[in-house]
Amino acid sequence: MSITMDTTLASLVTNKRRVSALKSLGIVTVGDALTYYPFRVTEPVPLRAIREAAPGQQMAFAAVIRDMRVVPMNARRGYRLEATVDDADFARSRRVPGSTARLTFFSYRKSYVDWVSMRLRAGTSVVVSGMPSEYMGQLQFTHPEILTVAPGSAGAGAGLEGYARGAASGNGAFAGSTDPYASVQSAYPPAAAAPSGAALKYDADTVQEALTRVCRPRPVYHASSRISSEHIHETILGLLWMMGARTSSTPDGQLAGAGSAGIVAPTTDTIAVQNGEENSGTTAESGAETLSQSIPDVLPESVRKAKNLMHRAEAFLAIHDPASTARFKEAIETLRYEEAFVSQTSLLKARSHAHKSAAHSCPLVTDSLRDQFIASLPFSLTAGQQQVIHDIAADLAHDWPMQRLLQGEVGSGKTVVALAAMLQAVDAGYQAVLVAPTQVLAEQHAETIGRMVEQLKPAIPVTLLTGGMKLAARRKALAAASSGEPGIIVATHAAFSKTFQAPHLALVVIDEQHRFGVEQRESLNAKTDDGTTPHLLVMTATPIPRTAAMTWFGDLDISWLTELPGGRKPIRTVVVNEADAATMGRMFAHIRARVDAGERAYIVCPRIDADDEGNEGGSGVSAAAGSARGRAAASGSSARTAAGGRATRAAADAIGIDDPYETFDENGETVARPPLHAVAEIADRLQKLPQFQGIRFATLTGRDKDDVKTQVMADFAGGETPILVSTTVIEVGVDVKQASCIVIFDADRYGLSQLHQLRGRVGRGGTNSWAFLISRAEPGSPAEQRLEVIHHSLDGAEIAQADLEFRGAGDVLGDAQSGGKSSLKLLRVVKDADMIADARTRAGQLLAADPELAGEVQLAGAVLDFTRGNETFLTSS
Repeated sequence: MSITMDTTLASLVTNKRRVSALKSLGIVTVGDALTYYPFRVTEPVPLRAIREAAPGQQMAFAAVIRDMRVVPMNARRGYRLEATVDDADFARSRRVPGSTARLTFFSYRKSYVDWVSMRLRAGTSVVVSGMPSEYMGQLQFTHPEILTVAPGSAGAGAGLEGYARGAASGNGAFAGSTDPYASVQSAYPPAAAAPSGAALKYDADTVQEALTRVCRPRPVYHASSRISSEHIHETILGLLWMMGARTSSTPDGQLAGAGSAGIVAPTTDTIAVQNGEENSGTTAESGAETLSQSIPDVLPESVRKAKNLMHRAEAFLAIHDPASTARFKEAIETLRYEEAFVSQTSLLKARSHAHKSAAHSCPLVTDSLRDQFIASLPFSLTAGQQQVIHDIAADLAHDWPMQRLLQGEVGSGKTVVALAAMLQAVDAGYQAVLVAPTQVLAEQHAETIGRMVEQLKPAIPVTLLTGGMKLAARRKALAAASSGEPGIIVATHAAFSKTFQAPHLALVVIDEQHRFGVEQRESLNAKTDDGTTPHLLVMTATPIPRTAAMTWFGDLDISWLTELPGGRKPIRTVVVNEADAATMGRMFAHIRARVDAGERAYIVCPRIDADDEGNEGGSGVSAAAGSARGRAAASGSSARTAAGGRATRAAADAIGIDDPYETFDENGETVARPPLHAVAEIADRLQKLPQFQGIRFATLTGRDKDDVKTQVMADFAGGETPILVSTTVIEVGVDVKQASCIVIFDADRYGLSQLHQLRGRVGRGGTNSWAFLISRAEPGSPAEQRLEVIHHSLDGAEIAQADLEFRGAGDVLGDAQSGGKSSLKLLRVVKDADMIADARTRAGQLLAADPELAGEVQLAGAVLDFTRGNETFLTSS
């Protein structure tokens, strides 16, 4: 059976429960398994004789079982197994006297005790790794790791003299040479022969091999309650064996050397080993060659050699079966550079492809509509707005499509910039489309734009097109668009429907939070009658650090609006511990006072219903963190799992939080957290408080229909329901001038950028404003430290930088923005800026010589996979 990176685990792993548990972690194929990287490796275990043992310090040694007994524990039920080991010959190799120690195992299961008893027969040679302690004056190892050594094996005692030399460096067996066990002889006696008729299976053929296995570093993976890190490791090693690996990656940079420790063949109850493969006679060298064929290199050979990087197969082997921590780090750097190179090649190809397309040229004319519009504004543009408008005007004049990202703080005037660009397209005789993420925002844009252009001559038609329109109005809007008459069309997802036609479309503006993929972009391109590609302007209020923007949006020209128009006052941010009843009471009294003064307040919760878990495992995000990592978009329209799949609509609606900060214990397992607060629960509790007697509340969630959302927002803005309890559906585009307070429950569970976005919903009318972040974070915890960032800063770029450093790079291009699961699993946007720049330079040189990557088939495939996995040009969290 030929195994590739695309082979499914279900066809290889015989344990179906394990297949299901791995799937919950997003591991479905061999490629998923090999790229499920450990988050750390253990340090090498030092070799020490029993007399050199120090209580509480990990150690490993070779010994012989002298006696063994099983003692029933009558008072506590169960059994205690004790075995005495003697390390006389091993100690002699380290030039210290030999000694004895006790190995102790406890279990309620007689079957387990019988299995251990069978392995630890008197006379058996073993290698022991564990933490020593003292009990009743004798050294004891409780539940140590034991590897049994086959009796009478050739070279069973090889390597013991080398331990003494290795110990001098303080690193046990891993003291510098490529093979610390090779070419050294010892008088260590072979293990006693197994009793006649016993069908024992030994863990290692030689003491040398066993010591190598227990001493070498071990990878630790993020696990879950369904599968341990050890079982994840076992599965991955089994897959590597099936693909041809027979020995570990050695420190000198070669795959599989003659003296290296072997990868143990998987058992048939774990991996579906094919007939004849168990004893195929594969040599180390041929195994290395086979593994390289199964896992071809992605990086061009010239780049790999210039950067002194490993082969891809070698790197996977060094990560999942590292010979040393240094070797592990070297492999991680290799695959990190590979990610940088593939991503930058993909972005440069996209940029080059865009410049080869044709677009409508929209040169600026004298006495243009754009200039009329700017002159009619009741305020002066900031210097940043003027510069961006000038840059966009120059782009629109070209006959190839503009592709520009406009990033600006909430309230920085992005809409004015976008409208100036759309008027330039209309002045040239073409159509412009503004795509908004929700019907509420589309209606707001249509009303605002209509009001801004009503005085311009000639008159500019503004057409609204949404999925929630009545049939007659929708037909009228579609007819207006299909006429090709120059004008502005404000649309939601309806712009991508087959019935929408805009034959003279020259400019598409994508507003924040909208997922705009390749298929949707191609759909809009098809709306033109002459095959041209529309100019593209993507806007976001999500703060993006410049390093991240240059990395992820390298195929776009990038503009920043950093100045805020005058009149806006800074938002006062207060972090409140939910357990502090007195402060909570004062906060609610303050909100009541602001409502009595004619202002409005938002109360934000991450979930809709307290009893609606969707597919999230029974306790919201916290239950799903280690497996599905469910999260929903702020609009409640989509949810992603760790595997990149889609959860049900119920789960999508139930949770609107960006929950990137999972907590893991030292074994990589997720730590449970309290259930998230829900809209229905909080609305019910607040209405019963004395501070809010006589005040009407409204609720708003992603489940509400568009007409309901419109009515709720109208009542909120008008003051009929001055307090709105909602999910993060209000995160984007909601503009209520009277809103002065926002309370965010479970703030310690949100991404910093998302908190910054939510905070921007208040203070838009020039009044004093407050943001209250309600937290259940432990004092001094990382969650509390994150909230301090948002507490002390109003700078979106600074907050975004901190967000990246706290949560990891994530996948700003794609759906998996949590930072845990993404197509870029190792690359760190902030720390790897120099690496990314180097990769971009080398990728540019490669594409200049081979634009279609005809000579780099594997790289071309990786670039295509990356593009498909990241076809979203903007995901705002």
